[in-house]
Amino acid sequence: MTSNEGSGLPGSIDVLWELRSREQRGARAGLSAARIVTAAIEYADQFGLGSLSMARVAERLDFATMSLYRHVSSKDELHSLMVDMAYGKPPLLEGSDKDWRGGLELWARAFLEIFRRHPWMLQVPVSGPPLEPGQMSWLECGLRTLGRTGLSPNEKLSVMLLMVGYVRNNAQVSMPLTSQDQSEEELMANYGRAMDKFVDAETFPAVRELIEAGTFQETDDDFTFGLERVLDGIEVLIRKNTGQNPLA
Repeated sequence: MTSNEGSGLPGSIDVLWELRSREQRGARAGLSAARIVTAAIEYADQFGLGSLSMARVAERLDFATMSLYRHVSSKDELHSLMVDMAYGKPPLLEGSDKDWRGGLELWARAFLEIFRRHPWMLQVPVSGPPLEPGQMSWLECGLRTLGRTGLSPNEKLSVMLLMVGYVRNNAQVSMPLTSQDQSEEELMANYGRAMDKFVDAETFPAVRELIEAGTFQETDDDFTFGLERVLDGIEVLIRKNTGQNPLA
């Protein structure tokens, strides 16, 4: 395992790029960081992140716990490796540079699906901008959709950070709800009934208006609504930069 000593970067960065290199060369048999991380992801998908430990991963692989530390230095490093491997490969967006809006929409939906498959990822704190190979590939994919938009490099990066933030925030809010033993429709209906009980028109007139309108009985696709508004804003920026009427 190489070291990032003096660089200020976590050791997991070196591990991830080395894993990527080995994957391209072909994996070798025996205990490896890749096998450890894969087993940890499978465990977290089944039981959640809270009960994950190096000992449980070792048991899953039928190895002694201490043998794992020759490949992964700590539980925190394991979490970082798990998150990046769980991202997998981004979608193939053929022709998306000619249809940036359609490309970004497909990118966002594929990105959301990652969190739906691995909801435990949302429990791992974001430590900074992406430098890991898996996350970098998703950034590269998104940036390519903006290739012919006329946006500056800084604007392209800002757009992608906005997209990442929107998808992650939506997943952060919706995942705990949809993971319970109720449908989204049932959850919203129960929420509306609770609101109706406690919210009065004098103190919360704007909220009360929503209740009276039956808003919490509806099941609109909030992700799509928000995504379209984000893309609308990006389109205004692109039109402005290319000299078009941003409101046309």
